[in-house]
Amino acid sequence: MATLFSTLQQTDIEKKMQEAPDSAYEIGVVIGSYLPFVVLVAIAYGIYYYNKKKKESE
Repeated sequence: MATLFSTLQQTDIEKKMQEAPDSAYEIGVVIGSYLPFVVLVAIAYGIYYYNKKKKESE
């Protein structure tokens, strides 16, 4: 499932890169594409760290 999603997303990024007016737009597309995943990973790590500390203090 993740492979399918990343394949679909990669096609969209490549299309936007080809239609980009300049390199600044390309950088924005890349950052905007990967930022949601980075945020989700950070939230997941925060939850993991919180629960680990909570379990150790018991």
